[in-house]
Amino acid sequence: MSRFTAPLSLEQLTSDIHAGTIDTVIVAITDMQGRLQGKRLDAHYFLSDVLANGTEGCNYLVAVDIDMNTVPGYDISSWDTGYGDMVMDIDLNTLRYVDWHEGTALLLADLNDHHGQAIDVSPRQVLKAQIKRLEDMGMVALVGTELEFILFNNTYEEAWSQRYNNLTPSNQYNVDYSIVGTSRVEPLLRRIRRSMTTAGLVVESVKGECNLGQHEIAFKYTDALGTCDNHVIYKTAAKEIASQEGYALTFMAKFNEREGNSCHIHLSFRGTDGSMVLADDNDPEGLSELGKQFIAGQLAHMRELSAMYAPTINSYKRYQPGSFAPTAIKWGRDNRTCSYRLVGHGPSLRVENRVPGGDVNPYLAVAAMIAAGIDGIEKKMSLEPRFDGNAYALESDRVPHTLQMARDLWANSEWAKSAFGANVHKHYLRQADVELEQFNRTITDWERIRGFERY
Repeated sequence: MSRFTAPLSLEQLTSDIHAGTIDTVIVAITDMQGRLQGKRLDAHYFLSDVLANGTEGCNYLVAVDIDMNTVPGYDISSWDTGYGDMVMDIDLNTLRYVDWHEGTALLLADLNDHHGQAIDVSPRQVLKAQIKRLEDMGMVALVGTELEFILFNNTYEEAWSQRYNNLTPSNQYNVDYSIVGTSRVEPLLRRIRRSMTTAGLVVESVKGECNLGQHEIAFKYTDALGTCDNHVIYKTAAKEIASQEGYALTFMAKFNEREGNSCHIHLSFRGTDGSMVLADDNDPEGLSELGKQFIAGQLAHMRELSAMYAPTINSYKRYQPGSFAPTAIKWGRDNRTCSYRLVGHGPSLRVENRVPGGDVNPYLAVAAMIAAGIDGIEKKMSLEPRFDGNAYALESDRVPHTLQMARDLWANSEWAKSAFGANVHKHYLRQADVELEQFNRTITDWERIRGFERY
């Protein structure tokens, strides 16, 4: 189902509400951490008031940490400015059923101030700004995300009480591509897939992955905004459905010392007329000159954009040799040891960014890829030869291995400040600082185990 045809029409929703089959409408925005935040509204109130006027929420929703603590240093929101409201301006193109909650529909909203101006630091608006730049160049971005999770035979409440220790993964061994392995939890996986179909996503497949209890459900690509909307809805739904069935699952980038949860992002530019602007079948790599410039932009800006691809302390634990998470900033043709993997031919030609993990905010990561591609094209960057072989063996051109490094690269990037705007640049610099400040004053289990007796 295309994003350009709403999954649920307003006429059908109105009919459902009057018939009593829909009594609740969720209006949600995406916060800096990539989570849905919002309200459950009475369906009749939605029709009579919110449909025309939107609803409101505190501006701290795009200026808090992972625990929803108010933290200083954000221009948009503080005690000094009184923590005012923003308008949640509903997007009817995102309207859909959510059958994992009885009698419920959902739609996403953009954040505006009371003068109707976009809140430029909100993730959805960050992406829309880059989409607009690309449209002005006569192109659109098509995107698919591949999001992995680890599933446990514990409830979320049990996991919390156990401080996430000694959990039981739903598979006891590596079930990568295993039909038997996925069949162990197929009732849950099937329910998630069917609910996503009802919600307007196009399911492609499900497969086991390498870590114990690790799985991936794949969805068909669509336009950049549509894919990111689908991504955050699916991520929320998977957690909620798992909880309803007595399971817990995590998308964190690195849960344990085995394979982490990736979020590979497949991206391609096309002309607004549908032309294959990145592809050229006469080229040995299948790339047009514009396509080569597009990839060159990804390579040139990966390091300074790493805070957009890997936003947490935990993100950087993925980048280990031989882990299927990249360590070298190289591109290759169907080479999973590289940060950027060129796959497909002709209409299916695309770049897979293997840097992001399951904790990524898709709006920010896709916006970063678009911005890097635009810069490569505008500056007519030259593409280095593809890398063949084991990129893990390389000692140079490395992916940043700590958030502190990523933070400093972002802070010192005049290009990033220009491409995203000073407000966005400053806002997400503060997000990285908050993550680092909180981690640096936290005592970990690793420190206690190492140091309690032996220091």
